[in-house]
Amino acid sequence: MSDEKKLNTEEDQEQLVVAPAADATVKVASAEEVDEERDDVPFSLDSSADEELPEEIKQKLEKNKQARAKKKLVKKRKKRAARTVKVGRAYINATYNNTMVTLADANGDVIAWASAGMAGFKGAKKATPYAAQIITKIAAQKAKEEYGLQEVSVFVSGVGTGREAAIRALNANGLEVSSIKDTTPVPHNGCRPKKPRRV
Repeated sequence: MSDEKKLNTEEDQEQLVVAPAADATVKVASAEEVDEERDDVPFSLDSSADEELPEEIKQKLEKNKQARAKKKLVKKRKKRAARTVKVGRAYINATYNNTMVTLADANGDVIAWASAGMAGFKGAKKATPYAAQIITKIAAQKAKEEYGLQEVSVFVSGVGTGREAAIRALNANGLEVSSIKDTTPVPHNGCRPKKPRRV
């Protein structure tokens, strides 16, 4: 009898131990869901900014957001402490075929980025000044809302048509441009250049 009672009490103890653990997992899952809900909307564009962005680009960004939400359900992310970055760097890579804008903190850790392909531009439209303006707006809004970015020093690379438009768009979207540096690589008569295209 005493053995049976002991077994019963041990089973009861196991049940007591298991029950709170199950509750705890439910609580953790609900906290993660809340965290994922926050992550699902990495940045919410202001109503005024919403009006300025074209409908096609807004739809494309929504699709990307939903795709990211699905991926986040599969893999769990650690909680990230919110931090503020007042002063950062803006890297603009303007090639003949594309324009990419990357915003980073003082150490070079990326906080926001955008490319013309991400915004839904295809083919020759990716290298246009208009595409550069739109993607700069997307990256700047995200960095300002998530990290409180205010001032950037700009590093421009490449000879594409979107380089100047991207710099102007940074200033137009409320980021103070402290310095501009051209980091385009220039050969010192090193390699033989390509033969000219025959069109």
